[in-house]
Amino acid sequence: MVLVAESGSTVVWVGERGVRYYAHGRSLAKSSRLLEAQANLVTRRSSRLSVARKMYALRFPDEDVAGLTMQQLRGREGARVRRVYRSESQRTGVPWNGRDYRPDDYFASDPVNQAISAATTCLYGIVHAVVVALGCSPGLGFVHTGHERSFVYDLADLYKAEIAIPVAFEAAALDLADIAGHCRRTMRDRIVESRLLERCVRDIRALLLDDLHATPGESEVVNEDDWADVVMLWDDKDRAVASGQSYGSEPPF
Repeated sequence: MVLVAESGSTVVWVGERGVRYYAHGRSLAKSSRLLEAQANLVTRRSSRLSVARKMYALRFPDEDVAGLTMQQLRGREGARVRRVYRSESQRTGVPWNGRDYRPDDYFASDPVNQAISAATTCLYGIVHAVVVALGCSPGLGFVHTGHERSFVYDLADLYKAEIAIPVAFEAAALDLADIAGHCRRTMRDRIVESRLLERCVRDIRALLLDDLHATPGESEVVNEDDWADVVMLWDDKDRAVASGQSYGSEPPF
């Protein structure tokens, strides 16, 4: 572990292909830029709403959501997810009677609800690993709040309808004995095929840094500023000043 730390590496304990997140060591990023941007955005009502709207805009690419309230956005999202469930039910032939999630009794739900729970758990794992690798806070969410994984849930919702829900309905259609294991393996493969790791990094950077060069999903993954070993001193004039030097006059002794 000393060698890992001294070499600037990090350790994230995950399941196969990252579909389970257990714990992590240090962030891959040496810069706190993303974390500071996240904290700054989430603590101001106007900027938090702006980021939340950007997240919803990714799910409604053909709609203008700039003037919608959070209540209106939640309503649109709820209707969209219900349409996705109905569409996947028709596509796979799996009956759908609504979401039945019981965290205290997984096997009490029907097969398709078990599959959805298993698939979304994998999605949370991969997103959580990306969040901590970039040095962001999993608990500072923009749509979700009050939970240690709020930001993870925010981001996972961007990809749930595209990846997790189809995988779940396809698994439920197979009448499997181990539906959770099948979902985990299929999610592992879909995540790799869709290059979700890279996509999640791009989306986080675009959402938090308001990258003028690209919209979420298109900005560059690599940015040298995030990995540069630079330490500055905070100044109360809303700026940063160089560290490693003496400020002020010499003491009189």
